[in-house]
Amino acid sequence: MASCSINSKEKECGAKPLPNWLELPRKITINILQRIDTIDIVKSVCQVCPLWWNICKDPSLWKTIHMTSFTCELLFHNDLVKICHYAVERSCGHLEDVDIEYFCTNELLECITENGENLLRLRLLDCQLISDKGFSAAVRKLPQLEEVDISFCNLVKESLEVLGRSCPLLKSFKYVTRGIDYFGYYDDDNAEAFAIAETMSGLRHLNIRGNLIRDAGLVAILDGCPLLESLNIAECGNLRLSESLWKRCREQIKNVRQWTPFNEEGHLPYQEVLLRTILRSCDLF
Repeated sequence: MASCSINSKEKECGAKPLPNWLELPRKITINILQRIDTIDIVKSVCQVCPLWWNICKDPSLWKTIHMTSFTCELLFHNDLVKICHYAVERSCGHLEDVDIEYFCTNELLECITENGENLLRLRLLDCQLISDKGFSAAVRKLPQLEEVDISFCNLVKESLEVLGRSCPLLKSFKYVTRGIDYFGYYDDDNAEAFAIAETMSGLRHLNIRGNLIRDAGLVAILDGCPLLESLNIAECGNLRLSESLWKRCREQIKNVRQWTPFNEEGHLPYQEVLLRTILRSCDLF
């Protein structure tokens, strides 16, 4: 079977020679590598060649730590923690964006805070090993935070209060819960809403999908967070939303997301809320 080299094919076709990636300006190479997942950088990229190994020593390459379920599913928990520790320490205080799913611990969060004086964005999804004490201790040292997502982490209102008081620049907060799983957790279903309203007055974007919030809690948020531009209250089955309250939401906030249709008067029938909640609990909706 006949074969020919790439060079001979290029000559035959008159094609331009392939670019030499090693000749790219250092800044461009760093920009490209920053777009690669943290796990790939640690386990593969830094071993490609001496030049890339040298670039991987640059703290600016580690401004973003991105380790999500799509890239973590084949690795053990301890391996993920070690890789993340390595990446965070490489940042040498240049961290700006951390995105972790499932495996974050109090100890790892402490390591992040030690190198995160410039941290702007923190996303911790379904990180069950983080305690309220560990989270609160961390955010007290991260006053530059502007965007936080702690969905499905089982952190309670005390953590939200500390976050709001410690991070005055906070503009976006996502706190999605499992809805029906949380029934009976608080004596006051509005506890988290009141914590947000009292401590996060500068919020522009708030997502509390699945929360147990009731109408009084929503009113508190509207009063306490006058700068809100978007609000997600989908799957908040305890909300009754009177006509006047729903009208206020639409007038005060540019983008309001809710999960059930209203009648012509703007009311959400309580029977419909109850029915949908039951169906969701039975995986029928």
